[in-house]
Amino acid sequence: MQTRKKYIFLTFLASWLLLFFFGGDQLRRFSFFSGRKAEARRNWPHWTDRSLLESFADPEELQSDGDPLLPSPRERRAARLSVYKNSGCRMETCFDFSRCEKNGFKVFTYPRERDQPLSESYSKILASIERSRYYTPNPAEACLFILSIDTLDRDHLSGQYVRNVDEKIRGFPLWNGGRNHLIFNLYSGTWPNYTEDLGFDIGQAILAKASFYTENFRPGFDISIPLFSKDHPQRGGERGWLYQDSIPPKKKYLLVFKGKRYLTGIGSGTRNALHHIHNGKDIVSLTTCKHGKDWEKHKDTRCDKDNVDYEKFDYQELLHNSTFCIVPRGRRLGSFRFLEALQAACIPVLLSDGWELPFAEAIDWSKAAVVGNERLLLQIPSAVRCIHPERVLAFQQQTQFLWDAYFSSVDKIVHTTLEIIKDRLLPHRSRSRFLWNTLPGGLLALPDFSTHLGDFPFYYLQRGSSPSAKFTAFIRAVSPAGSLSQPILRLIQAVSRSQYCAQILVLWSCEKPPPPSGKWPQTTVPLTIIQGRGKLSDRFFPYAAIQTDAVLSLDEHTSLSTSEVDFAFVVWRSFPERIVGFPTRSHFWDPEQRRWGYTSKWTNEISIVLTAAAFYHRYYHSLFTEFLPAGLRELVDGLAACEDILMNVLVAAVTKLPPIKVTQRKQHKETVSQQVACKDGDAGSPPVGERSPSPPRSPPAKVKGTAGMAGGRRFSQQQDCLNQLADWFGYMPLVSSQLRLDPVLFKDQVSVLRKKYPRLEKP
Repeated sequence: MQTRKKYIFLTFLASWLLLFFFGGDQLRRFSFFSGRKAEARRNWPHWTDRSLLESFADPEELQSDGDPLLPSPRERRAARLSVYKNSGCRMETCFDFSRCEKNGFKVFTYPRERDQPLSESYSKILASIERSRYYTPNPAEACLFILSIDTLDRDHLSGQYVRNVDEKIRGFPLWNGGRNHLIFNLYSGTWPNYTEDLGFDIGQAILAKASFYTENFRPGFDISIPLFSKDHPQRGGERGWLYQDSIPPKKKYLLVFKGKRYLTGIGSGTRNALHHIHNGKDIVSLTTCKHGKDWEKHKDTRCDKDNVDYEKFDYQELLHNSTFCIVPRGRRLGSFRFLEALQAACIPVLLSDGWELPFAEAIDWSKAAVVGNERLLLQIPSAVRCIHPERVLAFQQQTQFLWDAYFSSVDKIVHTTLEIIKDRLLPHRSRSRFLWNTLPGGLLALPDFSTHLGDFPFYYLQRGSSPSAKFTAFIRAVSPAGSLSQPILRLIQAVSRSQYCAQILVLWSCEKPPPPSGKWPQTTVPLTIIQGRGKLSDRFFPYAAIQTDAVLSLDEHTSLSTSEVDFAFVVWRSFPERIVGFPTRSHFWDPEQRRWGYTSKWTNEISIVLTAAAFYHRYYHSLFTEFLPAGLRELVDGLAACEDILMNVLVAAVTKLPPIKVTQRKQHKETVSQQVACKDGDAGSPPVGERSPSPPRSPPAKVKGTAGMAGGRRFSQQQDCLNQLADWFGYMPLVSSQLRLDPVLFKDQVSVLRKKYPRLEKP
């Protein structure tokens, strides 16, 4: 036993000796190198070592690792809590849905105080809301409330800063802690740290804010909006700069920036480093420190050279000729440069860490912008060079779509904000991201009509489908007394013989009851009578009886053959988003009177197809009634033949495309007669000559007699209508075309047996 213990002890001792003999040297080396590494870390060159960084940066730029003026995380958190006391707000917890159940989504703006001035931008926002279809002057009907106090500029150094907002809003009986309120803001915080302090407690209100920081953003509740200038147009807005077949995907410059450089304070880090990527060839990055009152006190060694280079390039020329535009943060996260780049089809390269992009809840910015990292600036040039030209073109096209759909005017920015909130109220009937990010955009795709893509006229190509193979004939009748005129009898018979006709609806727009069913012609398709209200806008009401995609709009005095109807419908199925029809008109700009003109003369261009005989998609009935405000429909009811112009303007504004004229039988002579209305003073009964699908007559001013005087009044009303619509939209949406579609072999000297529509050539 003693021997065994002795052997164990000797073995253990030998093991320790071997470990010390063979491993001691390794342990000493490890300790030695660890000391060397620690020493190396201690002796690492300072950032101001000119010999190492001479070609990369000036020592003045790198005196410290951080800017003492920047707020610390603790300071940012404290500022956030002071503003967003209800940081956990969501629609389910801080919004009263019951206010929206009875009257739907209605918006009320507080009465404006006389002694309270409003900025130009906030006046535009309030005007946009009051012009929208959601506005109500009755607070009892409202689902959402907008303050009349200007909250856009909350920089207390600004001249537009409104003081004592807390005291004022607490005195409002409708405030209710901010519940169901929407607050707009463009500028928050002030020098030097520019926190998002608004200077008052927003309570449970929804905040629509520019330069939104993601840490402060309440997802599904707040809305990030773009920063726009006071000169941003109220409505309409300028077109984007990308035109069809006008530019190659790759332009003169690859990447550009021209703007201010901040020498100190928040936002200075990114802009100070932009000169590192400038090569003077395809990458142009120009900055100037010549701004502010005391810039010379803080200027560095680069300032003088930068200021000289800055003046060598024109900003607009750079925008026009660059593929990518750098959009760095300013003092705040957002900048005007963002919208400028979108309009110019210059793909934004965003360098603003933590920025909640505008309307990101609905817009997919990965299809229109490159989101970079401020700390990885030097990787930006190589990253954008790797983007394939096809994707570059897709990016550019998407910038133009987004600009035109959501950002080109204050109206569109405000309406997009309201529509996003409205979608939250009924998630099961909200727009999909596909609708928001595809032409014509979320504002023009009404979820109240449908949430199924196949029900809209815009997405057949993407889905690989076609509209329904039948149409509904919709005839507006204003015949006097209790009898039916001969033209409407012939029209019903001709339309009912079409192989594509599913049903005929007659809108009876007369106070007297329609004739009994026995006096209507017998047809092979269902014929239904709908009692109207005697208004011109009734013809575009979304009647539930219309079940087909296509609607053939007709007046009772229209003269069409079955062949004409068949051919026009076949054409429409190839262009379901457009108006396809027979009688046409055109518009022009009158430089002498400086207003838009309307003409029925034969010209080489057309821009209007009268709905006296035209095919279009039934969705436009919903868009006409639900999208347009009541004021425009009242305008239609008060002016003769204005409903034709408004429908054409609406479709052109949605599609950006002209209508299509199709072949019609030649009318040797047009009869212009006075139509007896079903009641005195019925403004909804234009004469036969104006509504008949036959060659246009001479200008109304040259027609003599009573009919000529009436035609002159109608012509004047049509011009007034056209100009009022252009003013409301903010631009002229109508698009001219020189296209007319005829059947194959039309008028060719070949056998009639080879022609599909031979009756079209008969007089």
